[in-house]
Amino acid sequence: QVQLVESGGGLVQPGGSLTLSCQASESISDFWMMAWYRQSPGKRREWAASISSGGSTSYADPVTGRFIISRDNTNNALYLQMSRLGPEDTAVYYCQALRAGDAYWGQGTQVTVSS
Repeated sequence: QVQLVESGGGLVQPGGSLTLSCQASESISDFWMMAWYRQSPGKRREWAASISSGGSTSYADPVTGRFIISRDNTNNALYLQMSRLGPEDTAVYYCQALRAGDAYWGQGTQVTVSS
């Protein structure tokens, strides 16, 4: 069973930046897609960004131009660089990995944007 552990969340002021990490317990080379999702209080979990094994990226409209997703197959890690953060970005951020029909999730990391 693959373990995904997110880190890097915290409290940040509006307009600030934060980088999230997702460390996998094994090689991520076989994961054809990895993604970040987020869930705000009282809302459904929503997709934020994804990256294929080949490095192709996609972003949800609310984060386009502000977030950058990347993966490091050597270190088995997924990243999300977030900039120009606003209160609307406050959420628990989850890492997802897809492989051969299976989906794996991390436990999430809290990001709070507030002054």
